[in-house]
Amino acid sequence: MLDLLRTELSCGIATDAETLQKYGLDWTRFYEPNALAVIFPTSVDEVVTLVKFANLHRLALVPSGGRTGLSGGAVAINGELVVSFEKMNRILDFDPIDHYAVVQPGVITANLQAFAAEHDCLYPVDFASAGSSQIGGNIATNAGGIKVLRYGLTRDWVVGLKVVTGTGELLDLNKGLVKNATGYDFRHLFIGSEGTLGFIVEATIRLAPCPRNLNVILLAVPEMAKIISVLETFRRHVSLTAYEFFSEQALQHVINHTGGKHPFAEKSSFYALLEYEVVSAEDVDASLAAFESCLDAGLTTDGVISASETQRRDLWRLRENISESITPFTPYKNDVAVRVSRVPEFLAAVDAEVGQRYPNFEIVWFGHIGDGNLHLNILKPADWTVAAFKAECELVSEHIMRIVAEFDGSISAEHGVGLLKRDQLTFSRSVAEIDLMRSVKAAFDPNNIMNPGKLLG
Repeated sequence: MLDLLRTELSCGIATDAETLQKYGLDWTRFYEPNALAVIFPTSVDEVVTLVKFANLHRLALVPSGGRTGLSGGAVAINGELVVSFEKMNRILDFDPIDHYAVVQPGVITANLQAFAAEHDCLYPVDFASAGSSQIGGNIATNAGGIKVLRYGLTRDWVVGLKVVTGTGELLDLNKGLVKNATGYDFRHLFIGSEGTLGFIVEATIRLAPCPRNLNVILLAVPEMAKIISVLETFRRHVSLTAYEFFSEQALQHVINHTGGKHPFAEKSSFYALLEYEVVSAEDVDASLAAFESCLDAGLTTDGVISASETQRRDLWRLRENISESITPFTPYKNDVAVRVSRVPEFLAAVDAEVGQRYPNFEIVWFGHIGDGNLHLNILKPADWTVAAFKAECELVSEHIMRIVAEFDGSISAEHGVGLLKRDQLTFSRSVAEIDLMRSVKAAFDPNNIMNPGKLLG
């Protein structure tokens, strides 16, 4: 079959063990890859040809971007063909009037950010994996990150998409229009679809004006319940671009991993990191007033304010290096979301549940508290096997997801459903919704060749 495919395609096809291992996995570490081959298309025409061939021969296809996902969405475990978009990595066009960039799916997120900066613009979707994640994968999972509080999700910046559906049909969706009241906007079906409807082969991305003079404050917060009060206080004084939190356990892992120093003389249970624009002396005064108000109210016990761009970046690294620092401990991740106002109550309920059932597990909390997105990481004890740990965490997760459902939250805020969370979808979506999602899947991918087994099972 692969020999026949090689006659159809001029792009690279790899079958060696090292490549199959590398491209058969994402950052999820609970699966053993089992890909048939890895294909590296270089053009839209090659993707169309590949999908039509796969339909004819009933070959399953798994999209592969930067493989930074944490839900198993880009994992190939059943002999699928992995389709890597890393060679479709060009920025094709820039419109200085619309402030649009037209990009191929394999463009690295950080490269688009750098391109935007060269044109005095900002691509504001940002996260720790920006240096290796790809735009196509970001769109397929509707990536969020650290600036959602001000700028929203990936969905908010995609003004046009070219996609190849599960039947091999090329669609040009929305074409960069701001207003387009002509019925169903299929663009938004493909954003967040995790490659189950088709492949994203080109995107038109809206860019934002550059912010001016960003500043960061890191605050020591003694209790989780006070984190939201700190948010409310600062919101009354300054315009926030980000509001993050992490626990002392998370900070200790970063310090141990990087060899850095603790930012405070006395440790605290939690920390809040705030970013905001300073464009005038009044903004400086307002931020200091907010800080003093938090100190006076006992909401925070200490704080560090960045005095330079270098210090601003150093403070951000305390938050951004968390995932990397805990990866060696094979963390089982729960990426959940509730309404911001319910975060302290929700976190307390989950903490109590996990602490009662599994007191010997180390729990690391961090997340995008400003938009209600929490990352609960359970670390594998050194003497547990990966299989036993995963099985136990799945039991823990069932209890956590019931709490998520009680709070009307989401089982996956920004990492997608993939393989890891697909059996928990009913905690966030009704039976009627899931049935309609299956109908949409069947309409775009009637032979179920596009990332089968992900999202909907």
